[in-house]
Amino acid sequence: MNRLAIACLTAVLACSAPTLHAQVNARAYAPENLRTLSVSDQQRVISMEYAEQSGGRRIPDDQMRFYLDQVNRSSWGFSRIKQDIATSLSGSGGGWNPGGGGWNPGGGGNGVVRCESRDSRQRVCTTGWRSARLSRQISDTRCVEGRNWGSRNGQVWVSGGCRADFVEGRGGGWNPGGPGNTYSVTCSSNDNRQQTCAWDSRQGRPALVQQLSGSACVEGRTWGYRGNSLWVSNGCRARFGTR
Repeated sequence: MNRLAIACLTAVLACSAPTLHAQVNARAYAPENLRTLSVSDQQRVISMEYAEQSGGRRIPDDQMRFYLDQVNRSSWGFSRIKQDIATSLSGSGGGWNPGGGGWNPGGGGNGVVRCESRDSRQRVCTTGWRSARLSRQISDTRCVEGRNWGSRNGQVWVSGGCRADFVEGRGGGWNPGGPGNTYSVTCSSNDNRQQTCAWDSRQGRPALVQQLSGSACVEGRTWGYRGNSLWVSNGCRARFGTR
């Protein structure tokens, strides 16, 4: 290789190096209202933000679908996405309030604990609670208490691909097998429409036992009750039982 060719090659590499460096260290910049972007651009900035916070890891497909659903159906902003990614990676909500409007999922400031089974492996997460209940499922895999998640001794465990947010259980937790406490109702919001389901008010106040949808089920926002009926909306699908 002659001197002229070497000089040209050196110049090309010198010019391209800053560009390559910028691409490796690119940060996710996006408007707060992600709905102003195309879906492909939404995916791009969310992927970049996840990679930035996780040290280069790829966002799970089901988590990406969940975020796109929240952006385009529940109007989540970019700051909400970034906060949720941090929650996902830390494994603890630290008092984050996903429902808004004064709803406190942890009760007494205990917050939300996210526990995730990756590659179908079992994971144990510390909660400090006597019992836990599922607040929001974020995996495509259904989280079924006693099968792929449970709580014991201040901990919650997940396995088989279950990934979800958990909050403190009330009254020692819901016991679906306990005597006189087997009443439950499954109610589904199909196509994001509001749906009303019968509820026997003699059973007392309903509580969310198991979220079956990717869309968040938040009391007062996407589900509630009145008299002898339950209502769900915005894609919430869940099983409800007594406290």
